[in-house]
Amino acid sequence: MPPGSAPPKLANLDRLDAKVRVAGRDFDEAKDAARTYAEEAGLPFFEDGAEPLQYDAYGAIGDEILVQSTVPPVAVLVPVGNGALAGGIGAAIGRRQPDVTCIGVVAREMPVMAESHAAGVPVDVPAGSTIADGLAVRVAIPLAVERLHSAIDRMVRVSERAMAVALVACHDTGLPVEPSAAAAVAAVRDGAGIEMPGPVVVVMTGRNVEGALVERARHDPDSFPG
Repeated sequence: MPPGSAPPKLANLDRLDAKVRVAGRDFDEAKDAARTYAEEAGLPFFEDGAEPLQYDAYGAIGDEILVQSTVPPVAVLVPVGNGALAGGIGAAIGRRQPDVTCIGVVAREMPVMAESHAAGVPVDVPAGSTIADGLAVRVAIPLAVERLHSAIDRMVRVSERAMAVALVACHDTGLPVEPSAAAAVAAVRDGAGIEMPGPVVVVMTGRNVEGALVERARHDPDSFPG
């Protein structure tokens, strides 16, 4: 895990008896350290976004969205970290209901997946920092870029302030999610550049968030970059 990881996430890992090592300066450097450790220890290394089976498995969520929707959605918005979740959901929806618009949502401060999607290949772009640690990807994975190219119709970027405001809105309605999970809600609240003449589905995953961050978002949203 990189320094600054959400304490609730670390606490959950500790509760599950996981052995946690803090390494690197960010998510991608921590991943490099994990890969090196696995190679030296002779252990298998699982890389989120680089495993084809992930995409097939996440496709079940896309199937469930369409089966459970009494009226087909106009759009489905999915947060994009390494991209497997959006790639799997988008591919499944595209196969069953190709007229549904599938939209990926990235943090504006960490735009590598949006830029790579636009280019069709992994690209290097300057990265900032984000409260959405699940979206804090600096290095695009080639398989993810390839899968997202056909699975996602469009990428949108949300600001830190928009995610903070959406985070509070979610908590106020009884959904104690983390900023990464609130990203798609933030995109809808900002309009996301789509017409909405019917239902819109937002995918929300993850609830590892510090209470202090929620309170800052509630009382001082302007402290987050807009």
